[in-house]
Amino acid sequence: MIVTTRYFLRKQDPVIIREKKMMIVEISDSKEKQAIARKILEALTDWFGVEESREEYISGSADWTFFAAKEEEEPIGFLCLKETGKATVELAVMGVLQNHHRGGVGRQLVERAKETARSQGYEFLQVKTVKMGMYEDYDRTNLFYKSCGFKEFEVFPLLWNEANPCQIYVMSLN
Repeated sequence: MIVTTRYFLRKQDPVIIREKKMMIVEISDSKEKQAIARKILEALTDWFGVEESREEYISGSADWTFFAAKEEEEPIGFLCLKETGKATVELAVMGVLQNHHRGGVGRQLVERAKETARSQGYEFLQVKTVKMGMYEDYDRTNLFYKSCGFKEFEVFPLLWNEANPCQIYVMSLN
């Protein structure tokens, strides 16, 4: 995928177009997975501000199926899948650097995850996030997942804690 960015120096100046190539790659080296996860998650403290949880994601990423979005060899996002049942895989953690939000990076990561999960024989993809209506940042996350085709499944009000009710979304891969 080539992402085209337009820069306006001043209103009267011509448009400057800079093309950057963005690729989604599967990463197998556990140390590289953790390094990418750390870089991205530590830059996203609005979503991953609880250090203990962030470290669990970073640690877990070493064992999960891991996709990185890279622009000019630099990671700008990632997504991890982990098996939660014989027919179900979970989008365990995902992060895209904030200056790349709303540019298609997250959607490309989800599409690659869906393709891989389907090819590995999974029938369902699930994801957990904070319930809609709790926090503005998470409301955007909920809308993103819905736009990718996830459907509301169930809310667990106390899975994480009272201030962060857990919304589970699911998607059929068939």
